[in-house]
Amino acid sequence: MDSAQYKVNDFVSSDVLTHRSSSIERYSTILSMVLEGSPLREILHSLVLSIEAQKIGTKASVLLISNDKKRLLNGAAPSLPEEYNQAIHGVEIGPEIGSCGAAAATGKRVIVEDIETSPNWAAFKELPLKAGLKACWSEPIIDSNGDVLGTFAMYYDTKKSPSALDLELIQEAAKLASLSIERSQALHLQQLTSRIFSKLPMGLVITTDSHSLLLVNPMFKTITRDFTADKSVFEPEVFFERSDEKALSSMLKNLTRGNTWQGELVGYKRNGQTFDAEVTVTTFRDYHGEQNCFSWLITDISEHKSANKLIHFQANNDALTSLANRRCFLDKIYDYVWQHERTKQNNIACSVLLMDIDNFKLINDSLGHENGDFLLKEVSDRLSLISPSNSMLARIAGDEFGLFIPGLITDNELIALAKQINQSVTEVVVIEQQQIHPSMSIGIARYPEDSTIVESLINFASQAMYDVKLKGRNSYQFFNKEMQKNAERTAYLQMELNKALNEEAFELYFQPIVSAKTSKIEKAEILLRWQLNGEFISPEEFIPIAEQSGLIVPIGKWVRQQALMIIAECWRQGEPIALSVNVSTCEFLTDDLQKQFLQCFEEFMDQQTESDFPLSLLTLEITESLMMDQHQNIESLLNQLRSCGIKISVDDFGTGYSSLSYLANFPVDQIKIDKAFIQKIEQGPRHRALVEAIASMSNALELAVTAEGVETQAQLDFVKNNKVDAIQGYFFYKPMPQQAFFDLISQNNL
Repeated sequence: MDSAQYKVNDFVSSDVLTHRSSSIERYSTILSMVLEGSPLREILHSLVLSIEAQKIGTKASVLLISNDKKRLLNGAAPSLPEEYNQAIHGVEIGPEIGSCGAAAATGKRVIVEDIETSPNWAAFKELPLKAGLKACWSEPIIDSNGDVLGTFAMYYDTKKSPSALDLELIQEAAKLASLSIERSQALHLQQLTSRIFSKLPMGLVITTDSHSLLLVNPMFKTITRDFTADKSVFEPEVFFERSDEKALSSMLKNLTRGNTWQGELVGYKRNGQTFDAEVTVTTFRDYHGEQNCFSWLITDISEHKSANKLIHFQANNDALTSLANRRCFLDKIYDYVWQHERTKQNNIACSVLLMDIDNFKLINDSLGHENGDFLLKEVSDRLSLISPSNSMLARIAGDEFGLFIPGLITDNELIALAKQINQSVTEVVVIEQQQIHPSMSIGIARYPEDSTIVESLINFASQAMYDVKLKGRNSYQFFNKEMQKNAERTAYLQMELNKALNEEAFELYFQPIVSAKTSKIEKAEILLRWQLNGEFISPEEFIPIAEQSGLIVPIGKWVRQQALMIIAECWRQGEPIALSVNVSTCEFLTDDLQKQFLQCFEEFMDQQTESDFPLSLLTLEITESLMMDQHQNIESLLNQLRSCGIKISVDDFGTGYSSLSYLANFPVDQIKIDKAFIQKIEQGPRHRALVEAIASMSNALELAVTAEGVETQAQLDFVKNNKVDAIQGYFFYKPMPQQAFFDLISQNNL
């Protein structure tokens, strides 16, 4: 089933968020120093330290171009060796003079990842290498007129190439250095401020302590859609009134104390809409020093917030149904239990329901994945409508849903909820003009009655759910200790099955099949038996375990190999015997398994010296469901097997889909009427009519018919009179060990 997927065009990583936050802080710091009239070297020194603090391992420097525009002079490089700083002070600029000389000469960024091999550093590399510097990236510092003011460089003690964020960082540093240098060149403060403000990639508002507007930059007007067009004041209590109450209160208190404040608020736009804002507000004295003024740096982070929400949604929700996903579901339960245990609350209680749509695979395969998705969404909507208000509903996986209900809830309330779920889900769903009646199996586990361990609680609910499926589906079941015992026994048997396979500890039994006309043995069905520590393990118990674990594939291969060897040995001794073996549907699930299945016979035939070895003495018994499931290439595989002489029989016919129409086109040679039908022929005419119909239609299709489970004379007489070719059942023979079977064959041949 294909699930819808979301795409995030503007993915916001943690590095990007950190960069943005540091950038805002850096702009605020440098601008404050500019406004306060700090000396240029202090500003550049602060800028360099800020960059180094954000990019660990960086040694930054600012070089200023001399008045004659021919040399570079030290501006700020607190982390570089003093010897190196002195050596490069006054270096001439030129396209091949290091990284900074080239950047200053060309007005373009110069990235040198390896100083030792760079032609730019050929004449000067001994200086940086002696100082332990192996890489240098230099960005020209350009003023508002496009002239070079100097360079901003980032040095590293390893060979290094910049990332996209590194390039943004060095470019930002150069811009801030440019602003600082321009101010120091005796430009008028108001002119400089106007230029700076107009370049800022964020909104800037400067107000008096009475909220009067002193300056508004273009970006603020863009963000707010010209909020200031009809206003002469900026009132933070009004502009940010939709913000979190605690955050707004914190900001206002800091402003009254003259402190700088930074945080997230919700701003107002002219059209009445709002936006998420990253706000930094700084207090400073006005030109005359008479009153406080405020500098507001405001960035619209709505898109970033939306992207974060989408990322969070994708991480915690199912894309198809929008319900919580498995991880979020488990985290919710863990958090609930942990919170209550941490506070040592003794009355902690909760319940978990695991729910699975019955026969969903059949619906999904027959109607297509898109319609399967439609059904999943319909079921999720129905579950959402009836889930308790304090609960969490989740899509765990595929067609499985989970419901977590915190707090104490009685068993009767859980039963009522489960019944409501069953009733709601079973309402008709129309798909492709077909009326579908979905149903749901529900398993219930409770904390702390069933377990105080979250993993076990989920596992127990799952066990209860599958117990419902085994008992007929479309119901509910509370977990009980018997289920745990069954689960433990299943795990134990699975482990022992693996050992038995490796040690060939299985035993083959044979049940003879006789001719309906002569009552003589014609062939035998091989049946697998297993004893574990003296205990006879029923095939009805261990075969499903083998199928669920995948062990049925190597087990089935071993049985077929044994059957082929027995056939070969008897044939060479002049006493040929036909054998049939059961094949699990699980052995055909994939193309690879189908290839392996066929390869087993090819390898066996390659080992035979006789070209006329009769594979026709082997019959493979498949189930009806294999025909209905229509696994890819299965028909082709069966045709290949039949072309080798192997016969195909449909076992337990009538217990699955009972669709005789499949027999007309499917490559089979015979059918076996299930014993459930044979053993009911004495109960009334309808049962007898059903057996007659199966036998009659099979004969019309030229298929051989075997009756299973014949145990009485009346049953024998009936099947003999209804065109049945062979008979298998306790009336003639029970399954017997291999040697007993061979002895029986020898006696019959005397």
